[in-house]
Amino acid sequence: MNKIFLLSLTSFSLIITSCSTRGAGAYHGSNYSKEKSYSISKSTAKGINKGNYSHPTMRPYTIQGITYYPKNVNVGDTFKGNASWYGPDFHGKLTSNGETYNMHEMTAAHKTLPMNTIVRVTNLRNGLTVVVRINDRGPFVATRIIDLSNKAARKIKMIGTGTAPVKLEIVGFKSKEKRVVIKKHLGNYALQIASFSKIDGALKTQEKYDKIDGYETLIQDIESNSGRMFKVILKGFKSEEEAREYKTHSTIFNKAFIIRVKED
Repeated sequence: MNKIFLLSLTSFSLIITSCSTRGAGAYHGSNYSKEKSYSISKSTAKGINKGNYSHPTMRPYTIQGITYYPKNVNVGDTFKGNASWYGPDFHGKLTSNGETYNMHEMTAAHKTLPMNTIVRVTNLRNGLTVVVRINDRGPFVATRIIDLSNKAARKIKMIGTGTAPVKLEIVGFKSKEKRVVIKKHLGNYALQIASFSKIDGALKTQEKYDKIDGYETLIQDIESNSGRMFKVILKGFKSEEEAREYKTHSTIFNKAFIIRVKED
């Protein structure tokens, strides 16, 4: 029985960190080992099942006297608030879900969104967007809604200002099999980002840019008067305006063509 109990504790243990930007309190690792919300007693560990079990990262927790209640969300839900970012001071330390924080990856911290939620973040000052995965808790400042990794913050040009007003949109969730499920049928507008006479170039381009900023790539096999062409398109834009905004602010696809594609 003792061996079974120790295995249960190991399987469901949680290391909590919180992130903050520019001077607010930082919490890491064992600081939350004594929180009642995350402890599993011998009796409860024995009776865990699908009906009464909730993942530790979805249980209420208290930081600086404030209790936060993680909640489920749906694809398409939107929120507005201020974003901040965190970088070198937390690089290499553990995040709330046990991962190692890498400021060069496209991740973010949120107080209540489920871990591995995929979120499109739009900087309302300049219209730039970025897609990140939630893997941490924070920022624990009342006026802030999300803490972006250093790389994500650079993508939407908010490093210098430190914070920026943003819109969050839930676009998908990352499964245990590491497969990102993005909202389907987002729209029939797309960008033609490349065209090749041979399939090899198209396949390499598709692989390189697939899932960039939450959009999907596909290859169109076209027969024309000049011969067979393989066109790589980036799809998932909800409107022509969104496609045009993305193209305008992109340093990679600013010469792409806006096209219409048929729904699957």
